[in-house]
Amino acid sequence: MSRLILFNKPYGVLPQFTDKGTEGSPRPTLSDYIDIPGIYPAGRLDMDSEGLMLLTDDGRLQARIADPKFKMPKTYLVQVEGEVTDDALAALRKGVMLKDGLTLRAEAERIDDPQLWPRDPPIRVRLSIPDSWLQLTIREGRNRQVRRMTAAVGNPTLRLVRWAVGDWTVDGLGQGEWREIAV
Repeated sequence: MSRLILFNKPYGVLPQFTDKGTEGSPRPTLSDYIDIPGIYPAGRLDMDSEGLMLLTDDGRLQARIADPKFKMPKTYLVQVEGEVTDDALAALRKGVMLKDGLTLRAEAERIDDPQLWPRDPPIRVRLSIPDSWLQLTIREGRNRQVRRMTAAVGNPTLRLVRWAVGDWTVDGLGQGEWREIAV
């Protein structure tokens, strides 16, 4: 039976089990939160992003989750700088031209503040510039794609939380918490 771990990765945690990139004080890694031998991340989540990471011991499941050819939907809650216009939403829904080409269409909508856990450290706040929230679902996984998409439509990302991958969500998991589910 395959193991699948849903983990709510905090901001600043490396999405791997070891930190080979620094000397001196190592950065927090998955091993600071999860001590289960033989599991590996299925996909990546930047160190400066938060939310759902999936880990498994099943190579086929890992490939199905992470491989872009399967186009598994990934849903993000995104706090952005500025008010999101109807034109920006339309552009996200149509596909955004980035340096590495046109993105696939995204599902995009404005949402109310989702009242998530506090982020440590908090996002930078600029009193003269409002912020707003989007729910964005993409079906590809380019490097820093959501951040580049929101910047391309004039709303740089301030906070990025992956809420769901396929039908799996981070709902009910506090920051740094994980649970194993049957697959």
